[in-house]
Amino acid sequence: MATIGPSGLHPGERASICPHEGVPRPSGSLELECLQQFKVTMTQLQQIQASLLCSMEQALKGQDSPAPSVRMLPTYVRSTPHGTEQGDFLVLELGATGASLRVLWVTLTGTKECRVEPRSREFVIPQEVILGAGQQLFDFAARCLSEFLDAYPVENQGLKLGFNFSFPCHQTGLDRSTLISWTKGFRCSGVEGQDVVQLLRDAIQRQGTYRIDVVAMVNDTVGTMMGCELGTRPCEVGLIVDTGTNACYMEEARHVAALDEDRGRTCVSIEWGSFHDEDALGPVLTTFDSALDRESLTPGAQRFEKMIGGLYLGELVRLVLVHLTQNGVLFDGCTSPALLSQGCILLDHVAEMEDTATGTARVHTILQDLGLSPRASDAELVQCVCVAVCTRAAQLCAAALAAVLSRLQHSREQKTLQVAVATGGRVFERHPRFLQILEETVMLLAPNCDVSFIPSVDGGGRGVAMVTAVAARLAAHRRILEETLAPFQLTLEQLTVVQAQMREAMIRGLQGEASSLRMLPTYVRATPDGSERGDFLALDLGGTNFRVLLVQVAEGSVQIINQVYSIPEFVAQGSGQKLFDHIVDCIVDFQKRQGLSGQSLPLGFTFSFPCKQLGLDQGILLNWTKGFNASGCEGQDVVYLLREAIRRRQAVELNVVAIVNDTVGTMMSCGYDDPRCEMGLIVGTGTNACYMEELRNVSSVPGDSGLMCINMEWGAFGDDGSLGTLSTRFDTSVDQASINPGKQRFEKMISGMYLGEIVRHVLLHLTNLGVLFRGQKTQRLQTRDIFKTKFLSEIESDSLALRQVRAILEDLGLTLTSDDALMVLEVCQAVSRRAAQLCGAGVAAVVEKIRENRGLQELTVSVGVDGTLYKLHPHFSRLVSATVRKLAPQCTVTFLQSEDGSGKGAALVTAVACRLTQMAHV
Repeated sequence: MATIGPSGLHPGERASICPHEGVPRPSGSLELECLQQFKVTMTQLQQIQASLLCSMEQALKGQDSPAPSVRMLPTYVRSTPHGTEQGDFLVLELGATGASLRVLWVTLTGTKECRVEPRSREFVIPQEVILGAGQQLFDFAARCLSEFLDAYPVENQGLKLGFNFSFPCHQTGLDRSTLISWTKGFRCSGVEGQDVVQLLRDAIQRQGTYRIDVVAMVNDTVGTMMGCELGTRPCEVGLIVDTGTNACYMEEARHVAALDEDRGRTCVSIEWGSFHDEDALGPVLTTFDSALDRESLTPGAQRFEKMIGGLYLGELVRLVLVHLTQNGVLFDGCTSPALLSQGCILLDHVAEMEDTATGTARVHTILQDLGLSPRASDAELVQCVCVAVCTRAAQLCAAALAAVLSRLQHSREQKTLQVAVATGGRVFERHPRFLQILEETVMLLAPNCDVSFIPSVDGGGRGVAMVTAVAARLAAHRRILEETLAPFQLTLEQLTVVQAQMREAMIRGLQGEASSLRMLPTYVRATPDGSERGDFLALDLGGTNFRVLLVQVAEGSVQIINQVYSIPEFVAQGSGQKLFDHIVDCIVDFQKRQGLSGQSLPLGFTFSFPCKQLGLDQGILLNWTKGFNASGCEGQDVVYLLREAIRRRQAVELNVVAIVNDTVGTMMSCGYDDPRCEMGLIVGTGTNACYMEELRNVSSVPGDSGLMCINMEWGAFGDDGSLGTLSTRFDTSVDQASINPGKQRFEKMISGMYLGEIVRHVLLHLTNLGVLFRGQKTQRLQTRDIFKTKFLSEIESDSLALRQVRAILEDLGLTLTSDDALMVLEVCQAVSRRAAQLCGAGVAAVVEKIRENRGLQELTVSVGVDGTLYKLHPHFSRLVSATVRKLAPQCTVTFLQSEDGSGKGAALVTAVACRLTQMAHV
């Protein structure tokens, strides 16, 4: 349970208004009735919190009806400080300190240890300027800038300036901002509705003394947030309680309708001083608030600010004291001309009178200065009035801040929000109890938010300079990121070249000439036509698990029963005889379980290792992969080895009809459902493709009529150096660290085994340049294969909330900002997009060859696809399809996802072979 402190606020109870020890509560009915108006309940605060949050969300969505009573204004500040920002910056501060203007020279060193205190000078703005013409105000500002710079030997070479303009503005860019309305007593004509940055630029140009580039327009609230010291948690909220009050926070850009953007975050200025909801605020408005509003320069406006802002707290106290005096409760009913004068009691007076140590003495002094003769009881009551007014202000401010925190927690979907709030303004500086009440009330209103309150370090100066520096850093980092990712951005011309190169490699491979594409005949001569019937066995060997399947092909359906068997490491690494005996043992066990003992069913063998086929039932193992190393197998016909094991078993009869690789199985699996399927594609851990080629084009197989499925082994495409112009420094690093440098170059740019590693190398490069993770490398990020390709799918499925990015990278020991998360997303997108486009270029080469083989103007064809990358990545399949449409516009290509190509497909290869054999006999 939250600790209850000086606010005395319990749920459903009213707040204590005289918490000082030794200060008795007023006993008279009038004073009790008067002070009772300033008491607020938890329920009332919750209503204000909910109403303000609703108004914020309406404004974010750009709703006009009902018109929200707050303005959610984008500030175009897109990042918080890294702590590495450096450089010299000029700051002009107007409106943050009332009727004065401040000029600062701020040096950022990038480290806390080497901080340089800013040089500054304050200029009092004459009252005739505050109430005069706008040009007069900005000319005055330009003169102050020149006068300040004249005192220091500075080079007149494009000084960068941040403009702190503390009035409600509508920003359309970091350096474009239109004044909505004057506040804080300013009423310069001809400025409302104008771009104040341009007005300042024009005045500087008229002054003509120094070359000053106005880079950013920043209000004091944003400056407060940006001037916050870096701590253990992100500072993403700024809170000002000065002459006026306002807050800002980092909102997800996709939620800000005015931006029409879906990436990153932007700082939103809430302008909550204008908040006024009759249902929520009405019950806590007093007769004194109404009187203050009537007498103000802006009657009916900024109602919330007038209950909280330092410009008004003293005036509220004065109005209460006048009321009590005129009714005989104070000073024996004797007022003074000073007490009746508006503005005679200031924020500093209120803070001093409320001070627990020296307050009583200061009350007497301040009241006597106003021409009053207070008694001891008068001083005590005046203190109670000050406490009542300030306590309510802090509680109302807490309700508004709780609305902001609730918004952040909801938009980030965090169970517990951990955030720092930067505080600034004279109310915090002069009135320590204000922050104490604020903290305690926020704990009650936002219990799921773990909030640290950090005083801003000169938000108007250092904070504004930091905005300018952060903007410069973001621009520099953006340039580096774009330069780094540029080689991954393939043009249509580059993809057309890849398509043409693959066509040439296909032709050379088919003709038996030197080529990076082996174009291996599979002896599969037809795809399913739907007439296949019968029961078939299928074996699937491609990893540490081995499957035996019974595939029952009937009219319009394929039923599959399968059993998974493990292959122990000692078997996979032992003798070939032991491996194939184990496989036969598994088949026999399966037959017994399914009641198939003694039956000789046609069998298809999916063998997912590199083979050279000499016939449909002949496959020479070229080399083991995937952890297998059984002796006496490489260079041997694996079907023969299987048949020998069957022979050794004696009691079992099996009819091995076909050896099939997984790509062919994928094509055949989809071909049963769609007779137009004449290409198979695998994009998973590795990548490969096959397709139905005219037999007349296959030089290694006799015959001129009919078709032959060709296993392209396209992962090796480019091993002859043809992809060199597309290879990046990161591809080279991945290739050199692989077990087969210089080989499988196409596969290494496309498949799941390598994409995560490419991303990791890009992230390391950007970290070394200081663009990511503040330049801080971790050992885990330097660990090979630590960044899994599945992370790309998860990150790119994130719909830009970037929660997955954060979770994945934090698991790798990386502390990241929102900017980091967005950059990591962009890196993943660039790498996976290139992979999909290269894959699409390959598919386009194949379907175009099929079309030209048949002399068709238009080709309609389907591609059967399998593989985890293709199936699980959120955008890969769409990008492949889009690339094929661009590169092969005369081909209408449908992509079909395979279901169990290595099992069902192997059985269908066997079924088609049996059908063709029967037709030949007939």
